[in-house]
Amino acid sequence: MAEGWHRHIDAYCERTDPSFWSEPLNAVTNASFLIAFYVAYRAWRRDEDKDWAVLVLLVLMVAIGIGSFLFHTFATFWAMLADVIPITLFIIFYLVMALRRFFGCAWWQALLIGAIFLRLSGVVASDIDALVPVALYGSQGYVPALAALLICGFWLRGLGRPAGNALLVGAGIFTVSLTFRTLDQPLCEAFPIGTHLFWHLLNGVLLGWLTLAMLRHGRPQARSG
Repeated sequence: MAEGWHRHIDAYCERTDPSFWSEPLNAVTNASFLIAFYVAYRAWRRDEDKDWAVLVLLVLMVAIGIGSFLFHTFATFWAMLADVIPITLFIIFYLVMALRRFFGCAWWQALLIGAIFLRLSGVVASDIDALVPVALYGSQGYVPALAALLICGFWLRGLGRPAGNALLVGAGIFTVSLTFRTLDQPLCEAFPIGTHLFWHLLNGVLLGWLTLAMLRHGRPQARSG
């Protein structure tokens, strides 16, 4: 079991051996999450409400940066879990709070939809390779999150709520970042450093943007339901 936790994972173009600094660019670009945290934290500090939900997002943002740094340095199974678990928590928590704050869902509705989304995400991620004509190289797990951003964004925009445009901008950023993540392996021979670093840089922008959107458009006093 111990060997399983510490087994080496070579998943990105930049890595050429099992050493700690074999992915220097993939490792250091995780600073984008810390920069995004700093920007969003300053906005949170200036806000009178000191919204607890935004604070949770800020903590998860730091956890994502740390977890991703661990994965791109140690490159082991346990480090991969340190990477993907905070990301999953951010996605589910943001969805639940968006349903609650932007759509006015009751808590039980938001939590139920979040649980269904989590279950369906696993199904879609495992079956999507058979549904699309091109290989996604490990990016399939993020397709449901992108779909959720688009659906919620267009729905809110149709309702005339400003959060809709914010989520659609986030979906645009996510689309570009996901493209860079997917192209890392196919372009490896032509671009040896890989494109995964751009996934990090843009996702720092994305998480900061979405957190600020929750701060601006999901204020507790603006909630309905």
